[in-house]
Amino acid sequence: MESPAPSSAQSAAPARPGLMARFGPGILVAATGVGAGDLLTASLGGSAVGVAILWAAVVGSVLKGFLNEGVARWQLATGTTLLEGWARLGPGLRNVFFIYLLGWSFFTGGALISACGAAGDALWPLGGDPETSRRIWGVIHSLVGLALVGLGGFRLFEKLMAACIALMFGAVLFTAVASQPDWAAAARGLVIPSLPDKSTVWVLGLLGGVGGTVTMLSYGYWIREKGREGPLGLKTCQADLTVGYALTGMFGAAMVIIGSTLRLEGTGLKVASLLASRLEAVIGPAGYWVFLAGFWGAVFSSLLGVWEGIPYLFADFLRIHRKGPPGPAVDMRTTRAWRLYLVALAIVPLPMLWAPLQRAQLAYAVVGALFMPLLAATLLWMNNRRAWVGSLRNGWLTNAALVATLLLFLGVGLQEALDALRKLQGP
Repeated sequence: MESPAPSSAQSAAPARPGLMARFGPGILVAATGVGAGDLLTASLGGSAVGVAILWAAVVGSVLKGFLNEGVARWQLATGTTLLEGWARLGPGLRNVFFIYLLGWSFFTGGALISACGAAGDALWPLGGDPETSRRIWGVIHSLVGLALVGLGGFRLFEKLMAACIALMFGAVLFTAVASQPDWAAAARGLVIPSLPDKSTVWVLGLLGGVGGTVTMLSYGYWIREKGREGPLGLKTCQADLTVGYALTGMFGAAMVIIGSTLRLEGTGLKVASLLASRLEAVIGPAGYWVFLAGFWGAVFSSLLGVWEGIPYLFADFLRIHRKGPPGPAVDMRTTRAWRLYLVALAIVPLPMLWAPLQRAQLAYAVVGALFMPLLAATLLWMNNRRAWVGSLRNGWLTNAALVATLLLFLGVGLQEALDALRKLQGP
């Protein structure tokens, strides 16, 4: 007599969730925060002062991780977004941030479009004029990003980001290993904090630049897409933020290592092509193409992340301002506000491909330099009020990290503002 065939429930092994299913939002927010500026700052810093500043890439990633954890902690404790939390502190803060968001979106969007244009031109020049090629590629990247994010949905966005992230980290780590640095010195620089001569500006750049700024607020909306709620959701967020910012720290450290093996001079996106050419001389033609592919992955993943994440902030602001339904009851991606802001992000900054707006950008830097200490200060206040967050109130370690972040970014932000003011007063 034959035994009965096993049922499908018995025979089917439970599917193991993939990397993006378990750690997706943390990886997304970390990758979005790693752009062309961080890549170039880390490589130039490594070239200028060597691997002694590797520790700064790690510390910067840890501090940004604590800030992002604070965003998640507030949302999971209260069921409301951080923007709703700021509304409890009065309309002034929320309105000032909204004005800041509009300016940040324009200048950051323009910078990302320019960076993608430069990456596209480096990989495949169009015509004989580099500037024209950069502009064409910039427009193409912006509009392709608009179509992919607007029409593809969140799942397609995750898959695209996973591909860009794999390309970005794989290429950069391969290049760092192949460049054959002094590994003993790198190990010392990683675990022993030091400030060599003329290294302060590079250390501050690594601490402040690694891991993003406003894009961290997108994390709250991405974890809502995953259905995370309550204390158990916080444990999941802490795990995926650990993975995401560990990758960020590895990326920053790898770029410092790459820079330490080369002599680099210059500013702006031209440094990327110079880096690729120098790496070709060190490790052969593979170094040139692998690095440029990784650079493209870094800048295009940042563009996709901003195009996807920042419209949530605009749509949420309008919902709060109009006293709309509770956040969890609204699918932000389907709102007119989310779609309109996505289109605006992709189109309004396009003139920055043609117009030199350096002085405007410097003026904006004066206004926006203190966003990070604002975030740290409000998280310290809001996430320590037991009446608001209950059992998810900050512990001593989180508070210590937020205080350190507040003091650090006050210094970094003040330095950036003063530098911008000095340049504005120049010729």
